[in-house]
Amino acid sequence: MQMTIDIERSTAVMPSVDKDKRKPGFLRPALAALLSYLEKRETRGNLRDLTDDQLRDIGVTPAEARAEINKSWFWG
Repeated sequence: MQMTIDIERSTAVMPSVDKDKRKPGFLRPALAALLSYLEKRETRGNLRDLTDDQLRDIGVTPAEARAEINKSWFWG
């Protein structure tokens, strides 16, 4: 596959590639994993800020909240 550059339009022009023949990229799954991590981090931070009464309102015991907050930042 040869890529050419159209200087007039300043964009890269690639020959058409059948979508079924493209290799899956790593960027989309990596971005999804990062966004999932950030969402869990934010949720656990919000859980940390709740009082015992608020935890009881959502049906979570303080022990369950501590267990969730203390989960590994790397694995889950």
